[in-house]
Amino acid sequence: MSLVEATWADWQSIRLSELLFAQGATARMAVVTLIGVAIAVFLLRALSRASASRGRVALPALVAFRSPNRASLVRHGAFLLALAGLPFFILALADPRTAITRQEVTYPGRRISLMIDASSSMLTALPANRFAEGAPNNAAFFTTVGAARFFIEQRMKGPYRDLMALIEFGDDAYVITPFTTDYENILLSTALIGDWQEFMSFPDQGTVIARAVEQSVAMFETFKYLDAAGNLMVLFTDGADAEVLESGKTAMDVVEDARRAKIPIYFIKVGREIPGRVQIGDDIWRTAVQRTGGHFYPGADEAQILKAIADIDRAAAGRIELKQYSTERPRFSPFAMIAAGFWSLALLLRMTMPAFRTFP
Repeated sequence: MSLVEATWADWQSIRLSELLFAQGATARMAVVTLIGVAIAVFLLRALSRASASRGRVALPALVAFRSPNRASLVRHGAFLLALAGLPFFILALADPRTAITRQEVTYPGRRISLMIDASSSMLTALPANRFAEGAPNNAAFFTTVGAARFFIEQRMKGPYRDLMALIEFGDDAYVITPFTTDYENILLSTALIGDWQEFMSFPDQGTVIARAVEQSVAMFETFKYLDAAGNLMVLFTDGADAEVLESGKTAMDVVEDARRAKIPIYFIKVGREIPGRVQIGDDIWRTAVQRTGGHFYPGADEAQILKAIADIDRAAAGRIELKQYSTERPRFSPFAMIAAGFWSLALLLRMTMPAFRTFP
């Protein structure tokens, strides 16, 4: 059904005056060949009928003047359908293309900025069987990277065509992959940052969530998405923000850029609370992210993180509008599908209904 919908949308956007035919010569040759074959068949039939009538004796007969039987015309229906599909086949054979296109299209999905905490505090243990499979150790960072990868794979399995970006942050934030619809590219990026050597060489080992939020908002602004609907951020962190713990900032200040930009934050706080270590309460983060229109999820273990990802996947249903640019886009598929439709219907009538079994 999705193929039919995509083809129908493609057909609606086609303008014959804008098409370029890469195989025009081939199509013209096919037309000439078909005309030649049709003429040859016509001549052969005429000659065979003339030779068959020789030597026969004509007898007079009484002719009844009756109105023509309109039902007899129905027998040509399958043949007419086959002929109707022929022009579309010729156009598809000519390989129609559009040289330069700019389209505004709508897809199911969202614009999602994934933010992953790579600070030293993420070395605390958070064992996971699914998320940390193949990881060098059971540090929370590798479980987090696996959870982000699992979320991306979930979106790939659904009907979505998200625009995703990946940001890694510590004391500062870095755009690993800007917005793209290429899920495989995002998955490759998560695999790269999930390497042990890459993690150990990450330059900024603190946790400043505000830098990640600020970088995400700047990226939405750079791509001119701030005024569009369907934006959200997914934040994986242990919540041990240095500015809140040491510099007097509040959790509200941390998420202020997202709140002002009206981009909800879905906050997954990975890891357990460690006795003796100063923590920022879950209620504080929950209140802050709810101000953005998002949601807070405790992720003390793999089961809770999995539940959070499933909930975000459901909440991230929606539609986004994209501008597509193409230097040369093939457009033969709508013509080929219409020709195949006509021919399939003609064949069905020919094989199933006696009235259509006679071709002229």
